[in-house]
This record gives sequence, structure tokens and C-alpha cells, in this order.
Amino acid sequence: MAENVKGWDKVLIAVSSPLPFVTLAVAGMDAVRFGWSNMPPALLASGIVLFVVGMFLFAWAMSSNKYFSTTVRIQYDRGHQTITSGPYQYVRHPGYMGSVLYTIGTPLLLGSWWALVPATLAIAAITVRTALENDTLQQELVGYAEYTKKVRYRLLPGVW
Repeated sequence: MAENVKGWDKVLIAVSSPLPFVTLAVAGMDAVRFGWSNMPPALLASGIVLFVVGMFLFAWAMSSNKYFSTTVRIQYDRGHQTITSGPYQYVRHPGYMGSVLYTIGTPLLLGSWWALVPATLAIAAITVRTALENDTLQQELVGYAEYTKKVRYRLLPGVW
């Protein structure tokens, strides 16, 4: 793991990292083995849309931010600065927003109501991480506090 990763982030990563795999395993058991769910085709289609849009947004955030990282840390060694272009001009954490969208989309496109349980836990972890990372950036990253006055929403435009 990289240097100066926040302690709370190490714990959150350890707890939440298995959740996408659990989501897929539950969906597989549901759809292939046991057939617990009977999801309408419209929800399957919306799952595909959410998944694709979420992946696109995640990739756009990654390509727009040369400091994008899988861990929460200020990259002093690389001259870390606040990114305000690309999707960051609309929401402060577009990578997490993309993650939320594809995390919701996955159980839907796989046709599993039960896979929404671990997916919801994963979204809760993403939401907590967003709040904690936002606080860290406000306290430690030069220019971020001013950026938060221009880009008001952390995760979902118009909501939070």
C-alpha cells in the first residue's frame, strides 16, 4: 500500500473490498442456481444503462485526474493539486458517483434482487468513504476548500 494512506481508509478497504465479489456470487447463485428472483425486463435494461454510464463516469474521472488513486492520501511527492476539470466541474467525487451507478446496475443487469443486499452495503461504504475523503481533502489539500464553494455536491448533483 502507498505511503501516508489514512488509517480509516485501510480499514474501510479491508471491510468493503469483498462486497463486489459477494454481489456477483449472490447474483450467480440467484440467477443460475436457485432462481430466487424474477426481475422485470425493464429493470434488466436499466441495469445495463446504469452499469455502462457508471463505468464511463468512473473512467472519465480517472482520465481527468492524474492523482486518482485507490487509496485516500495526499500525494505530496507528486505535487498533488485540486482537479477542477472534466467531471470534477460538476461533482467533487465523480469516480465514486460512477461506482455507485455501476454497483446498483450490476444486480439489476444480472436479474437478482438478492444481490442488491451486498450492493447496498458497498454503496454505504462508498458514501462513508466519500464523506471521509472529502473531509481529508478540505483539511489537507491546498485549494480544495475554495473548490468546494464552486462545486457544491460531493456525490450526487442536486442531492449531496
